[in-house]
Amino acid sequence: MSQQQIILCAEWFFFIYFFFLNSGYLLLNFLASFKVGDYLESKDISSLPQVYSDLELPISILVPAFNEAITIEEAVRSLLQLRYSEFEVIVINDGSSDNTLQILKQAFMLKEIPEAYRVRLATQPVRAIYRSLNHPNLRVLDKENGGKADSLNAGINDARYPLYCGVDADSMLHPESLRLLVRSFLEDSSTVACGGTVRLANGCEIKGGVLERTGLPGNFLALFQIVEYLRAFLFGRLGWVPLNALLIISGAFGLFHKETVVRVGGYRANTVGEDMELVVRLHRVLRREGRAYRITFVPDPVCWTEAPEDLATLKNQRIRWQRGLGESLSLNWSLMFSRSGGLPGWFAFPFMVFFEWWGPVFEIVGYVFMFGAYAIGILNPEAMIAFLLVAIGLGVLLSTSSLLLEERSFHIYPKSGQTLLLFCGAVMENFGYRQLLVLFRLYGLLQSLFHTKSRWGRMRRRTLG
Repeated sequence: MSQQQIILCAEWFFFIYFFFLNSGYLLLNFLASFKVGDYLESKDISSLPQVYSDLELPISILVPAFNEAITIEEAVRSLLQLRYSEFEVIVINDGSSDNTLQILKQAFMLKEIPEAYRVRLATQPVRAIYRSLNHPNLRVLDKENGGKADSLNAGINDARYPLYCGVDADSMLHPESLRLLVRSFLEDSSTVACGGTVRLANGCEIKGGVLERTGLPGNFLALFQIVEYLRAFLFGRLGWVPLNALLIISGAFGLFHKETVVRVGGYRANTVGEDMELVVRLHRVLRREGRAYRITFVPDPVCWTEAPEDLATLKNQRIRWQRGLGESLSLNWSLMFSRSGGLPGWFAFPFMVFFEWWGPVFEIVGYVFMFGAYAIGILNPEAMIAFLLVAIGLGVLLSTSSLLLEERSFHIYPKSGQTLLLFCGAVMENFGYRQLLVLFRLYGLLQSLFHTKSRWGRMRRRTLG
């Protein structure tokens, strides 16, 4: 094969790759538009207490906490105010080196109790169990440090109810969030997991753990992340639901059937992305067993958290996410193209491998090759324009279509000025921000290949805590 033929093949490869990358997400947006339409038609929040008041399944809320002294009291008070018939809050103090436990003891009048603790999932030793004297549904587990996954496993061991909800200690839930999530379990008994939408609180007004007013941040980095959450984390995930091929439920907020999670082994304590790994493993194990199941997603704005507003924290976050993605896929590789894999194994898993896990390599090499070839005159202007249309133009279309879908369905940001600012962000994020994230993801991929230890930076909080 001649040099010219090699260059032509490379040009076509990167053109086709970027076309399928953005077209795949556009297809997910298309599927999500039908799903969200059906969901909004069936939803009537005001009637939920009457319809489900006698049928609601009790829920255990698990809150892993490591050095969360700044936010833990407000986070727990916010959870205790949730509107739900029967739930318990279990805070797992994961060997904090600050005064997280002391704050909990003082704020909620904790008293150590000689409670039986059944070890179904192996964890680091639990040193003590406390119960609140003024909140009967609040317990605190004090254990030796083992990480978030280990803490969740300890919480599952202590949970009394058939469903559990994992919540980050620095997030804030909508008061109706549990009712919204549990509907999936009431409507379909085969449901084993349901993810909740995570929204960004940057620019919003929060008082006493309650969202008073939605707003947009003045920080462009946070604004781009709001658009990104709409594109990839909301409608991107919702698009997988009709196919029962959702591979990711955010560790910040998700509801699980406890016995099913215990049966597949709980969370892996030696992974970075324990939340995604569990979901992929559920698909793999349940499909191998031939069991009917459903893993779904609720598109309502039910959980609010804060996005990083500085590049250092954003970089550490995306490196961690990329490493977690790689671990989740590699540890469950047998799902891919397996005889029992179905749509998760034959469509969602390969999509994640080629466009998310190894995507940074193809994207960076593609940009460098195409721009380099154009700069030295190998690539003609027409071919360069075609490449930019599929790499950048389709990206703009994807972001703006996600924004339009958001406006049509939830309209979280009611002011016209906010909509205009989001539209500008949806266009501008394709010129630098998305490419920067690709570099961060590539760094995370290289770290995992060379087994480099990853660091998780502390969030510089402005809205929560």
